[in-house]
Amino acid sequence: MEFIEIIKAIILGIVEGVTEWLPISSTGHMILVDEFLQLNMSEAFKEMFFVVIQLGAIMAVVVLYWKKLIPFSKKEKITLDQDTIQLWFKILAACVPAGIIGILFDDKINAMFYNYQTVAITLIVYGILFIVIESTNRSANINELSEISYKTALMIGIFQVLSLIPGTSRSGATILGAILIGTSRTVAAEFTFFLAIPVMFGASLIKAYKFGLVVTNDELIILVTGMITAFVVSILAIKFLMGYIKKHDFKVFGWYRIVLGALVILYFMFIN
Repeated sequence: MEFIEIIKAIILGIVEGVTEWLPISSTGHMILVDEFLQLNMSEAFKEMFFVVIQLGAIMAVVVLYWKKLIPFSKKEKITLDQDTIQLWFKILAACVPAGIIGILFDDKINAMFYNYQTVAITLIVYGILFIVIESTNRSANINELSEISYKTALMIGIFQVLSLIPGTSRSGATILGAILIGTSRTVAAEFTFFLAIPVMFGASLIKAYKFGLVVTNDELIILVTGMITAFVVSILAIKFLMGYIKKHDFKVFGWYRIVLGALVILYFMFIN
């Protein structure tokens, strides 16, 4: 295996670690990066790699939010924390809509929408939505994770269905939906992070299973390299985002999406 392939895996891990958590579409960035890097992988492995390296990003959430995610508390003896258990049930409830649609129509959705035109359009459309929604000065009535009801969680899950269309951004769709429903930016972002754990873990298992669960030594090295890189970069990206939204809104990400969508169109229409 050439050293250059390791470098490409590191670059892709960096892209995944940054774009998975910021609402700017990891798919849109992966399409552009893949176009420039020309990865020396089979199409089947490449498709699996782009999904499975998300496991590294998931572990970043688990590490950073361990105390909020683990349902055990230890005082005089180990007990179950009911609030955390309820949070997990709400997370699982929010996974249901996208889980059903994804399992039933994943291949059809990819066949119909996995192209630069769709990615560019969704990048621009959701970029505009971020700017418009953030310009309305909505007041939040849900400021703590514990205030999210099952109804609210399910509604956020319905918004997550939109992210099955490439270029939408899973975090972008759920954050926008949560803000529209009335959550604060911080709660919207945190719930989105937690929602990613079962969603991305399940998607990674499905892709790995479809690929055959058999990889060569070179492919395994590339996969592990991408996952480790995504883990480290995700920690930095999540910390940055949570610090940023305490003082700023999401408009800058909206403008970034619009610019990126325009670049995707220009590149594939006039340069490629």
